Amino acid sequence: MQRSWASLLVALSVLTPALGAQTQSPAEGAKTRGPNAIGFGLVATLGANWQIESGEIGYVRRRSHGIAAIGLAGRLGTFVNESAMMGANQGVVFSATLSARTAMRSIAQLGADERGTGIGFDLTFELTGYTAARSPLALGSHWAAVSVLPAFSIGSGDSPHFAIVIGPTVFLHSGKPLMRGLLAFRGEAPLARRERHP
Repeated sequence: MQRSWASLLVALSVLTPALGAQTQSPAEGAKTRGPNAIGFGLVATLGANWQIESGEIGYVRRRSHGIAAIGLAGRLGTFVNESAMMGANQGVVFSATLSARTAMRSIAQLGADERGTGIGFDLTFELTGYTAARSPLALGSHWAAVSVLPAFSIGSGDSPHFAIVIGPTVFLHSGKPLMRGLLAFRGEAPLARRERHP
């Protein structure tokens, strides 16, 4: 799992300048950032023994009032035995997630101008449906989960957004609910939209 996180952090450090330069200013060209974004990341449950590690990609609709963003994402991953010496993978798991993220409570800002990059905390609520093949967990092949995930975030407004997310997730299945921790590294790349000229 450590290699997965290291790979994502390297990728984010490479992508951040590229995402910042993704669009031109209205004076230079015909595209500006829109309210929509593509979300991506790595998501893992926490604990001993078998855990879920997944890659995630989705669509994010950013809002100017109330809930800051609503997202729909898909995850594809596997079960990893964290207690094994060399690690062991088993099965495949797919999930679909509906999420809502609160506005960020800013604690600092990068850049001196008004449109500087915000740094702060937000909260994401998630409802997830899972389906799995060869699952080592006693959840069956289908289950749901509810998550409340505080995050340390970088990026505000229509700029690229990055977050370290960690919090509880509750697996709901035919038996007794099972609580796990969930950790994710996430990013959002705003989609460009074409400016209309009279």
